[in-house]
Amino acid sequence: MNDRPCVSRPLFSADPLNATRVEHKTYTLNLEGKTFTVELNNWAEQAHGSVLVRVGDTVVLATAVMNYHAREGGGDFFPLSVDYEEKFYATGKILGSRFVKRETRPSEEAILVSRLIDRSIRPRFDMRIRNEVQVIITVLSIDEKNDPDVPALLGASLALSLSDIPWLGPIAGIRVGKPRTADGKPSNEFVLNPTYEEREGADLDVIVSGTSDRINMIEAGANEMPEQEFASAIEWGFEFIKQSIEFQQKIIADHAVTKREVQMTPRSPELSKLLAQDFMATIEEAMYGAQAHNKKIVHSAIADAKETWMKKAEESYPDTFTKAEGNLLFEEAINDIVHKRIIEKGERPDGRKPDELRPLHVSTGLLPRTHGSGLFMRGETHVLSLLTLGGPGDQHIVEGMEVRTKKRFMHHYNFPPFSVGESKPMRGPGRREIGHGALAGRALLPLIPSKDEFPYTIRLVSEVLSSNGSSSMASVCGSSLALMQGGVPIKKAAGGAAMGLMLNEKGDYKVLTDIQGPEDHHGDMDFKAAGTRDGITAVQMDVKIEGITPAMLRDTLIDAHKCRMKILDAMDAVISEPNKELSPWAPRIEIIKINPEKIGSLIGPGGKVINEIIAQTGVQIDIDDDGTVFITSSQEEGMKEAIAAVKQITREIKAGELIEGKVTRILNFGAMVEIGPRQDGLVHVSELAPWHVENVTDILNIGDKVTVKVKDIDDQGRVNLTLKDVPGRYSEEDVARHRDEGGSRRHDDDRRHGGAHDQRRGRR
Repeated sequence: MNDRPCVSRPLFSADPLNATRVEHKTYTLNLEGKTFTVELNNWAEQAHGSVLVRVGDTVVLATAVMNYHAREGGGDFFPLSVDYEEKFYATGKILGSRFVKRETRPSEEAILVSRLIDRSIRPRFDMRIRNEVQVIITVLSIDEKNDPDVPALLGASLALSLSDIPWLGPIAGIRVGKPRTADGKPSNEFVLNPTYEEREGADLDVIVSGTSDRINMIEAGANEMPEQEFASAIEWGFEFIKQSIEFQQKIIADHAVTKREVQMTPRSPELSKLLAQDFMATIEEAMYGAQAHNKKIVHSAIADAKETWMKKAEESYPDTFTKAEGNLLFEEAINDIVHKRIIEKGERPDGRKPDELRPLHVSTGLLPRTHGSGLFMRGETHVLSLLTLGGPGDQHIVEGMEVRTKKRFMHHYNFPPFSVGESKPMRGPGRREIGHGALAGRALLPLIPSKDEFPYTIRLVSEVLSSNGSSSMASVCGSSLALMQGGVPIKKAAGGAAMGLMLNEKGDYKVLTDIQGPEDHHGDMDFKAAGTRDGITAVQMDVKIEGITPAMLRDTLIDAHKCRMKILDAMDAVISEPNKELSPWAPRIEIIKINPEKIGSLIGPGGKVINEIIAQTGVQIDIDDDGTVFITSSQEEGMKEAIAAVKQITREIKAGELIEGKVTRILNFGAMVEIGPRQDGLVHVSELAPWHVENVTDILNIGDKVTVKVKDIDDQGRVNLTLKDVPGRYSEEDVARHRDEGGSRRHDDDRRHGGAHDQRRGRR
């Protein structure tokens, strides 16, 4: 047995046992009353960079590692991966399914945070690096108030900055919220890094990252916020990003690390000269030729030009040429051509003006059995969105580290390989599909009616049939159409498009409306903005440059608003309000309010009662704790039967009420009649008839179906019934006959038994 006492040491406190092995260092930053604590220690000693970051009781470990050798074959992109690891133990709960009690594949929330961090840090790397870099954020503790994503951004930045990995950091991220007041009214105040509770129902929830003078990532959901107010929120939060950057720079200065020398993809002056002299005109013709509006033709022309270039380069410099260098120079040539022609001449590859939208096509009601459908086509981007309605029981149950809830609104996005003319294995949704689906869902969420208004579970699926830029925003448009065509009473239509940016070394720039493939790939910004005529509902931005200025942001928002109005005009011309009727193939929901105390009677022991109703009628029944019962069915007859059964089971018995029941027991002083599931009442012998009844079985027998009247309900909830007061049961002739027949007999009995019979009549 180990007799050594157990010593508990608080996190981020000096540890004398470790003092000889590692310099324990702690730094703190206070932002608007919240304290961020950064600890440097030797926990992840083998990682190339690691830090612990804490805010409240939320703690994350951020690590960064870079392989010492470049990826074999080089490849044509920088191999960065970011993994955000949710750990159930961080919540102090044992989560998971019945059979699997450990973390498996990342949740959608984890994937979204991984993407958010990736988009923030990626622009600060030299894209010529071919060594694999991995950033892992492990959530060690969560207090269910402070979201780990902002500490994770801080941790990722510092782990990279304090490592020997070549990186142009630091960056910082903050969250800006605009919560509602306690009485649910809009607020005029922005809140920095709001808690989960403050974010619930907020008019704005946006996370922003950037450098000390540029914004390089935005992820936002809003409740129809005007563009100018949205820009003000970003600018307000940007001041705190600067403070976080200063904080990190002090830490980095205390722990200066020499960055590793990495062999990057070269740029040979000889090859660059060969490309400029012999191939620049060919590439420009492929990009800006007569058929530049056709994606297939452009891809084919560029592929041919690239193949010719690669052969020529290898023949000219067989000893030094590499495919990685050839690819890099070719891509940079396209990038230079596109930037120059757009910034200097306003010429886009497909001939459009910088603020011009591609041709639109809108249609609805395309499929016979779906509950709603909408097809939105913008240029070569075509998205078909489908609506399915279900009962409350079809909600998506989410049980994760951060989120444990039920979702009655879902949007899913599919991007099959044929949509871009490729052949790839179909292996379920990847990070891109999850990210785009969540973005479109966030854009639509403020428009979805409440459960009280529309109790259905709503699922939308957007199928990208053809893609050439901004398919996520086309999903917003297509889904809005499907909702309206399906009769979902949404408040108004939503639409969106992606905006781009071309920036040169002089600082000259052009904002581009509705970017497509080449402008996205070779441009400097992808800014997706969705909303209604009254304001923004979602924004997502990432860049390939250091970032954008607040002025660039405001210009982009202005152009995005103009673009959205044109899109909504086209949508309104086809369908401007929701259909009044649901699809005949959609289920119907009836709502019944019952006494919450009757819920147990409706469910029955082990669910027996409710399951019998479901089996007999084919309906779906869902019950809320407040006594609201939702009955969902596609069959009218089954619906009627289920409603009748629920009403019968949960009816409130009242004095004077007539009820049809069944005799279940015969007693010497009366009969028990079942008047509802698990509920019966007594017909005392004196209430069987308006005359003296000697034997209960003279009037009732077990199994008889009989109409009874509720005489009263005593203070213990026992129901007393009567037969003699049921209208029409006994005629005056019946009463007179039994009085004449029974009078003399009762007189003889009384003389023999001394009135004992009358005493028995009062006994129960």
